[in-house]
Amino acid sequence: MLALALLLVGVSILSLQDSLVKLVAPQTSFWQVQIIRSFFNLVMLAGLAMFTGGIRLLWPRRLRPAILRGVLLALCMGFFFGAAQQITVTQMATGLYTYPLFVTLLARPVLGERIGRWRIGALLLGAAGCLLVLNPFADAFTQLQAVPVLAGFFYACNILVLRRYCRNESPLALACMVNLLFIVTGMVGAVAASWLPVDPAWRAAMPFILVGWPEVTAILLGFLAILAVLNLFGNLFLSRAYQTADSSLLAPLDFTYLLLIAIWGRVLFDSWPTPLAILGMVMIAAAGMITAMRERRRPDAMPLPSQSG
Repeated sequence: MLALALLLVGVSILSLQDSLVKLVAPQTSFWQVQIIRSFFNLVMLAGLAMFTGGIRLLWPRRLRPAILRGVLLALCMGFFFGAAQQITVTQMATGLYTYPLFVTLLARPVLGERIGRWRIGALLLGAAGCLLVLNPFADAFTQLQAVPVLAGFFYACNILVLRRYCRNESPLALACMVNLLFIVTGMVGAVAASWLPVDPAWRAAMPFILVGWPEVTAILLGFLAILAVLNLFGNLFLSRAYQTADSSLLAPLDFTYLLLIAIWGRVLFDSWPTPLAILGMVMIAAAGMITAMRERRRPDAMPLPSQSG
């Protein structure tokens, strides 16, 4: 029960954080969020490391895989939030939570794992659910709705790197490297968005990702500090939940994120998914649960981690 409570609290916090990023998007840029939020995260991580065993806990044993994972997560977050001002939080979340399907697709060529009929069935179910959510034949469909699916792809790549190369790394070291890479890629992105020639029509269509460095106000700084606290503690709750109980029992409950993000979308943006989209979300969640449960039956498997945007 403790693990269940920790997981639900952690998922609730992260779903709120992701919704608040969309809420603040008109006043900032993705690159600014990445840099400032990650800076606050690094300060808190340094405090945790000093309290638990020393600053050395923040440095990974294998640097290259940790850097690769950080780059993959930076790409994931870019595609997850890139179209935040043009699509709903439900569409964002649904695209990200296609990651178990990409794990299934990539597991055989990357890890040489055998993919059984259950996981193939889950893949087909999830793909059908994704089509229902995107509804590409609807008049209101835009290509931006498919952007978060790329976030799901890069998140799956991150999981495979984690599984193959980062099994023995400290969670603090992995988190530290991710936030360092977020800051580096954020600086590169801010400079590129500010100085490279960008079609004004594109900049108007996707200002959150194509604007470099808007003015930082005290209110915005405080808001981003709150996002950093939500991000860190949401992930700490999830990590503690998986340390407390069998991950095979908890992993399917990660998909309550899809329900919670829909609720936050209703509260903060007065938007609610269509009945067809709800059916698609249920199918994606079911596919993810099947994949997660089949993963746990492998004796050498690592848990499919929850998203940590």
